[in-house]
Amino acid sequence: MAVSIRQGESDDLNRLVEIYNHYVTETHVTFDTTPFLVTDRIQWFNQFTAEGPYRLLVADEEGAVLGYATSTRFKPREGYDTSVETTIYLDPDAGGRGTGLRLYATLMDQLVADPAVHRAYGGIALPNDASVALHLKLGFERVGSYHEVGFKFDRYWDVDWFEKDVSGND
Repeated sequence: MAVSIRQGESDDLNRLVEIYNHYVTETHVTFDTTPFLVTDRIQWFNQFTAEGPYRLLVADEEGAVLGYATSTRFKPREGYDTSVETTIYLDPDAGGRGTGLRLYATLMDQLVADPAVHRAYGGIALPNDASVALHLKLGFERVGSYHEVGFKFDRYWDVDWFEKDVSGND
């Protein structure tokens, strides 16, 4: 079956919440600790546009959403407006087929094509070898670590930060 990458749509929201809630309840890769209701995520969803720096792409296999990638505001101060934070979440059964690489690479291509975006940042709660490898494969560079910054499942977690120049200036 062919996987297509497309703009996220409001009809996808239930599935996006389902995928994300798996990571909330089962993993340390997000520091949210309480699962979301769909109504809780409407405002989050509404920040995304087909044009501009804040995007939501989904991997779709014959109408079934396998995962999503986003670019969101990096920080709320205007001086950061040319930077975005990127994330990717896949259905746990969708990994290992290259879907995440295609999805995240498509997001990076769209960011490179957007003159309003200069840098993309990804924070990875460690350990997460697959996410580190994905970021490195797509040209991100490790730029620093926050030690024991997150607390979940009765322990502290480190987060490594990765940066990618998406300005199109090689």
